[in-house]
Amino acid sequence: MSETRAARPSRIDRVLNLVERVGNKLPEPFVLFGLLFLVVVVVSTAVAAFGVTVRIPGADEVTPIRGALSGEGLEFLFTKMAENFIGFPPLETVVTIMLAVGLAERTGLLTALIRVAFGGAPRWVLPYAVGLVGIAASVMADSSMIIIPPLAALVFKAAGRHPVAGLLGGFAAVGAGYSTSPLVTSLDALFAGISNKVAETLPDPGTAVTPVSNYYFNLVSSIVLGLLAGLLIDKVIEPRLVRTGVSREASGEGPEVKAELEPAERRGLVWAGVAFLLTAAAVLLLVVWPGSPLRNEAGGFLPKSPLLDSVTTLIFLGFVVPAIVHGALVGVVRRAADVPKLMAEAIRELAGFLVLAFMLGQFIALFTWTNLGAWVAVSGADLLRAIGLDGYPAFLGFMVLASVLNLFIISGSSLWTLMASVFVPMFVLLGFEPGFAQAAFRVGDSATQIMTPLNPYMIIVLGYLRRYEPAAGMGTLVARMTPFVIPFWLVWALILTVFYFADLPLGPGMGIRTAP
Repeated sequence: MSETRAARPSRIDRVLNLVERVGNKLPEPFVLFGLLFLVVVVVSTAVAAFGVTVRIPGADEVTPIRGALSGEGLEFLFTKMAENFIGFPPLETVVTIMLAVGLAERTGLLTALIRVAFGGAPRWVLPYAVGLVGIAASVMADSSMIIIPPLAALVFKAAGRHPVAGLLGGFAAVGAGYSTSPLVTSLDALFAGISNKVAETLPDPGTAVTPVSNYYFNLVSSIVLGLLAGLLIDKVIEPRLVRTGVSREASGEGPEVKAELEPAERRGLVWAGVAFLLTAAAVLLLVVWPGSPLRNEAGGFLPKSPLLDSVTTLIFLGFVVPAIVHGALVGVVRRAADVPKLMAEAIRELAGFLVLAFMLGQFIALFTWTNLGAWVAVSGADLLRAIGLDGYPAFLGFMVLASVLNLFIISGSSLWTLMASVFVPMFVLLGFEPGFAQAAFRVGDSATQIMTPLNPYMIIVLGYLRRYEPAAGMGTLVARMTPFVIPFWLVWALILTVFYFADLPLGPGMGIRTAP
């Protein structure tokens, strides 16, 4: 009798199984985005036929919805196909980073580093370490969504835990917590610039927003959400993976690595560390040099500078240089020609993503060109204003709207540009600081992006997941991510609620309400 009871799925399992079954009935991602592309073609043409326009606050003129089947639209479709593919924003990041990370993986550097770093760590600590590191990893921008999940899988496997729990937990922590970090990131500077640009159009714009205006809120949020991610990995995700019998071994995986390093591996790891420090020192010297080309025109680094635009390059160097040194010392890299061969092996694993990126690029480019995204965002904002929400309920509605729109507009900067133009003036007129509206946006901006097929990095993680579950579909991944979405949103909103009602500063010099 007890065995029968134990075999019954829990309520959470039943809900997630339903999500997985429904989600897996969706077409393959390439077909799905092909269909969505056709939907945008039809909807944009129909809406444009009625002469619909959208007025984006701050813009001098109204913005028309453009039809894909108009003369202008057909010209766009026929002349921009290759550009839409090559210009697909995540493509340059994914391919560049995978060249470097793939080399580090195939020279054995990553495996050796993981074995040393986590070999003696208590197993119970790992989920929380992955959660905290994942939340902080947004300092690497979008690269974090490529780097953290497979590294977390390696960490879990080395400790004898389920690698898929590390993979999924790492992606969830990075994606659902992307808008916060205990470190000041380029995203803070980007958001601040958008907030100020919108607020300065008002007679009384409130306190100017800086990259640290949300720092206290971010610090508390990142710690709490990192620990929450660890708890969910440990108590929900991994037990469910065990119950459902998900394989711990990836297809095509080599033999189990030993915990102890061979002498050559230790030597390679030491010299790889030396190479990393020398590379970092060279970059630092270039950065601190008074006439550094990595500084902005004012001689600084914030809010925007070549240095902040070089995150992908810095990560590339941080992986490639130590990987080559380690590979040479362990005998994997015997000649220069071995380096591009190892990189090519990494790129071969991206073949599926590259094919999908073609269709993703076409869909996103058309969706943006038609101005449907701006129309949806402004219409949602108008709806909130029509309801007459004010005070804290208005911010709750604002956060919900941001979460819904985030399913369709993945770029945080693009979404904040649209929403800030409407809501920052609205909230300032209600007596709230622009920095508080920005903090509320962070809550709604990230949580739902780990469950939408429009997130291109979902496809990367799905590829990793299929190494363990060959039959996994998008519904499988969405079901695995669902336990993170609602807890993250609720806890993050609760943190903002505490700041709101306790009237705590969000960061240096940034309060909740404007001065009377």
